[in-house]
Amino acid sequence: MSLYTEITDVRKKPKPVQWFFLSFQHVFAMFGATILVPLLTGLSPSTALFAAGSGTLIYILLTKARVPAFLGSSFAFIPPLITVTAAYGLPYALGGAFCAGLFYAVVAGIIKVSGTNWLTRALPPVVIGSVIIVIGLNLAPTAMGMVMNDGQGNYSLVYLSIAMVTLAVTVICNIFLKGFFEIIPILIGLVCGYLFTLIMGNFFPAYHIISFDKVREAAWFGLPSFTIPKFSFVPIITFLIVSLATICEHLGDILVLSKVVGVDFYKDPGLHRTLLGDGLATSWAALWGGPPNTTYGENIGVMAITKVYSIWVIGGAAVIAILLSFFQKFGALIQTIPTPVMGGISMLLFGIIASSGLRTVVESGVDYKDKRNLTISSVIMVIGIGGGRLAFNITGDLKFELAGVALATLIGIILNMVFPQTKEK
Repeated sequence: MSLYTEITDVRKKPKPVQWFFLSFQHVFAMFGATILVPLLTGLSPSTALFAAGSGTLIYILLTKARVPAFLGSSFAFIPPLITVTAAYGLPYALGGAFCAGLFYAVVAGIIKVSGTNWLTRALPPVVIGSVIIVIGLNLAPTAMGMVMNDGQGNYSLVYLSIAMVTLAVTVICNIFLKGFFEIIPILIGLVCGYLFTLIMGNFFPAYHIISFDKVREAAWFGLPSFTIPKFSFVPIITFLIVSLATICEHLGDILVLSKVVGVDFYKDPGLHRTLLGDGLATSWAALWGGPPNTTYGENIGVMAITKVYSIWVIGGAAVIAILLSFFQKFGALIQTIPTPVMGGISMLLFGIIASSGLRTVVESGVDYKDKRNLTISSVIMVIGIGGGRLAFNITGDLKFELAGVALATLIGIILNMVFPQTKEK
């Protein structure tokens, strides 16, 4: 039996050897993006792998093993993770992420009772598209800092050259490669950038920036490092507001997956179940110190290419990810990835996030001749990208503060509800 024999039945189990290689393909596809999020936000890559694998199994359970979706680290939550961690500390960012997952569950319950019309009215494409653009562009300074500055914050031509090589390889792979390799440009870029850094360090000792000391010191096997979340009002509100945009992202992912597999997952097992699975997987991840989860387009792409939709394959990939998280030397090796390599990848990824917001606006036919749409979009982007901030004291030491993406999202929702629709709409 060929590795790529079509298995279009979601419940069909492949033969053992075929099962392993098909599952490993999905691990290969999700790996680059899943480890990049924790590396950018100060979380543990091993914990992220554990959270992605176990979260996927939770998702499979809650969707009655009918939706072949792999859950990995969410890029949309990078801005609040960075912002809240800087202001309050990492445990409070994880607490916000935990509550965001529970908010998914609440929204899932409302959707089960009343459908999705209320959600599309509160968050039309002009709001969601603009917010996604803000998410991507908000991360641009982070990417450029990793590209140009060394560990002391000084401009470094060495860092810039490493980042440019990494970016060039990733862009070439993204545009010119076909088939399965078209799905993993991030992973190929990471590997090539890493190798280039090693080669440069060997020929020019002054440019040696990769150290394997932690890899040698790490044990072969052990538990990932876990961080217990803490809870505070402002971080929770920040994550809840940002999760409104990621909920709409979930709707789009499930719609695309439905078209690929040929099954309407909105009806069977139901959108409320897919959203509940996504939310509880996110809460589970945050509970252990991992980044919030989301359904992965890379893995949907693998299914589109291979025509293999088996839930057993997705479950196998989840188990492999969990096993990798206990391999401590592997986790230590991941953490040796140089900052400029991550910066080179981030230049493309963060731009793609912003571009996907632009695509949402264009494909939804948002009319910018309509002053209402133009105003809403303009205000969202200026507040979000310009560093808008709302802060005041409630009582004593209790402060309320919203900034960046969260504030832009909230203002966008309010403007959409306040501004009257045109008669045609």
